[in-house]
Amino acid sequence: MSELAADGIPVAVSLRVLKLSRQPYYRWLATPVTDTELVEAHRANALFDAHRDDPEFGYRFLADEAREAGQPMCRRTAWRICSENRWWSAFGKKRARSGTKPGPPVHDDLVNRDFSAEAPNELWLGDITEHRTREGKLYLCAIKDVFSNRIVGYSIDSRMKSRIAVNAIESAVARRGDVAGCLFHSDRGSQFRSRKLQRTLNRHRMVGSMGRVGAAGDNAAMESFFSLLQKNVLNRRVWDTREELRIAIVTWIERTYHRRRRQDALGRLTPVEFELIMSTPVDQAA
Repeated sequence: MSELAADGIPVAVSLRVLKLSRQPYYRWLATPVTDTELVEAHRANALFDAHRDDPEFGYRFLADEAREAGQPMCRRTAWRICSENRWWSAFGKKRARSGTKPGPPVHDDLVNRDFSAEAPNELWLGDITEHRTREGKLYLCAIKDVFSNRIVGYSIDSRMKSRIAVNAIESAVARRGDVAGCLFHSDRGSQFRSRKLQRTLNRHRMVGSMGRVGAAGDNAAMESFFSLLQKNVLNRRVWDTREELRIAIVTWIERTYHRRRRQDALGRLTPVEFELIMSTPVDQAA
């Protein structure tokens, strides 16, 4: 329009030919970018920055990250902006069953699908997952504290022997201190039924518990963590080496899951934030 006016063509004539109204044109000329569009752009930039840092985050978590960056918005707005720009979370595949029949339990089921705890170190959940690399399989045994959903201990190995479960328990005890009376719940895998693990539980005065055969819900809270890990790390790409995948797993647990991924069950806090807020001054000093 400005170029036509510079050539001597009146603006009114140009608007008439283009079938445009004069008032909207002059209003746009006075303010080419509205305040609403400017706010939308800042929100989109904040969502994009969060998505670029953690592509596995869905719109709910991106909205939380944008809020922390000074761009608050409701979840519906975050969903709309992400959908319009096709910023999707990474999705994974369901894990296939191994087909191996578990052995007899060495403990009764003392949890009965009640995944709740009033304090740290009351109830821990354990499980093992595996993933292929070009070098071969890599196994992860993780221990979750139900109180804060924090992964208090884990062990990564190239072989799925009893030592992987024992090392995970030992790392959790080293981090948490005195865990006498803590209930440790797992499935009926041979690693958790091994004599080595039972001796480890007895040495730390912990109580064992095991779910039923073929009942995934008996350890559902732990399965949910592995589902996130599968989507956000394991299935994101083809891993060349075990060491490469090991570093990716540890980084995601310690950096993203513990300190960035807010959870509805924790009041939209991260596991680390939840423990800091809910712990007593004595616990914090310890």
